Order: sequence, then C-alpha cells, then structure tokens
Amino acid sequence: MKLVYPAILTPYDDETGFVVEVPDLPGCVSGGASLIEAIEMGVDAASGWILDEIEDGKLYPPASDPSKLDVPENSFVSLLVLDMTSYAEKYGRRAVRKNITIPAWLDTFAQKNQISLSKVVQDGLLAMAQAEKKE
Repeated sequence: MKLVYPAILTPYDDETGFVVEVPDLPGCVSGGASLIEAIEMGVDAASGWILDEIEDGKLYPPASDPSKLDVPENSFVSLLVLDMTSYAEKYGRRAVRKNITIPAWLDTFAQKNQISLSKVVQDGLLAMAQAEKKE
C-alpha cells in the first residue's frame, strides 16, 4: 500500500538543513542536514506514524490537498511517498492472534511433520504482499 502526504519543509536558521513537518499527522516532525536527508527522514517519520496507527487498529487521517496548506514564508511543500508494505515488513512488530479452521487431516499432517501453521500462513501472506508490491 502506498500513500502520499504533503510535508512542509523549512530551512534551518543557519541554512544547514531542513525541518520537515507533516501537518496531517499530529506531532510528526523530523529534519535532515540536506534536502534529500530531510525528505528521507520525513518519509521514515510519517511511515512510522502511520504504522503505529495501523498496528493499534486505528484509521490514519487522509492526506490534505497540498494547495490548501498554510505554508510559512521561506518554507515549501513537498510530497512524501510512503510505501507502507515495505515499511511494515521491515519495522512492523505487533503480532495479532488469529483463529483458523482447517480439516482435521491437515492438522494431523502438520503436527506429524512439525509444521507451524502460523508460519505457513505468514509466509503465504508475505508472498502475496510482495507480489502485489511488484505490480
């Protein structure tokens, strides 16, 4: 899943880097010593903010129209592209317990062969998510 959020970039007072604020994500502020680093740090901060919401079962806010943001003087808007599938694969921590139903003979087979049903489901879903990411 990819998301796009506008960010407001403001040069540091000494012009050695930028502060990055994502107005749609309260408290999501980062920065970097260069424009590239600031954008990368903004993407990381925003992705972490969104992942926390998803893992807590909450809805994340929609992105604002960049043209409607109140941008301070000397600041500018940049769009941050968040690849939440990749970010969650790398940093997602929360596990969720799910109950599945399978035929008894498959359960016997799995136990006899010491197959973890959780691992099989995780591997299958991960493969599907990676295939979707390539599309």
